[in-house]
Amino acid sequence: ANLVEGADPNDPASYADFELNDYAPELMHREAIKFLEENKDQPFFLYYASPLPHVPLQAPEKWVNYYREKLGKEKPYTGTSYFPNLTPRATYAAMISYLDEQVGDLVDKLLELGVYKNTIIIFTSDNGPTYAGGADTQFFDSAKPFKTEYGWAKGFVHEGGIRVPMIASWPGKIKTGSQSDHISVFYDMMPTFCDLVGITIPSNTDGISIVPTLMGKKSQKKHNYLYWEFPAYKGQQAVRMGKWKAIRRNIYEGNLAIELYDLESDIQELKNVADQHMDIVKKITVILDKAHTPSHLERFQFPQLGD
Repeated sequence: ANLVEGADPNDPASYADFELNDYAPELMHREAIKFLEENKDQPFFLYYASPLPHVPLQAPEKWVNYYREKLGKEKPYTGTSYFPNLTPRATYAAMISYLDEQVGDLVDKLLELGVYKNTIIIFTSDNGPTYAGGADTQFFDSAKPFKTEYGWAKGFVHEGGIRVPMIASWPGKIKTGSQSDHISVFYDMMPTFCDLVGITIPSNTDGISIVPTLMGKKSQKKHNYLYWEFPAYKGQQAVRMGKWKAIRRNIYEGNLAIELYDLESDIQELKNVADQHMDIVKKITVILDKAHTPSHLERFQFPQLGD
């Protein structure tokens, strides 16, 4: 969406058409609080997928004004994708703070209901920062040390696109301030939750419970490797195997070359060392072939991989 032709990008009135009646983060938050209240007397599981801070850039006025004062005058985002915005940086920051406020609301509600100490909270994200919609995530550099410009963050299999923090809280069970460098992935969450409540973990899952890591124990099982593939942006594959990270990009253009990065010494993935470690490349080539499963949906197929 773009501003109406001829509209003044510095006039707040030019953005009135993009101010709607309902705001999804508010509606979802209201329902989440209601869910906690209705289930306080029984075991519950709440999966709360907040759209914040996904574009389009929209946030409560109090937070936007707070960051407008801090950041000062800025260039409007007139819109090439998503909604235009008068103060895009201030609004993006406002979305982050509003999410933080909502998480605080949830914790306060758990305390009020008397169930906080018996509740495990896991907070994480589904991908790295976006490059679209006027968010200007490079200005905030919140994914540092990872690169976040186009080709390196959301939508791409570099660390800036797929490596995100995870915060876990469980009073009296998870040690406050503890940290772990255990390599896990989202599909580890289901077996983790099964493990926590004593449900047999299904045998047909690739996930591994991370309860030992959460509890600070050394008995944690590890993945032999992690695998990603993504048909968008010309087709991509990636493998994480210990300190090694392998990437195939531009598969739809016929490129099957493997880039190899040592994340222990090169976390930004700037130095391709495939030529110096052909033994690792050979192992990863086998993994790439084994892990890829042809899709019956045409949009997810890779003809270059034999689909």
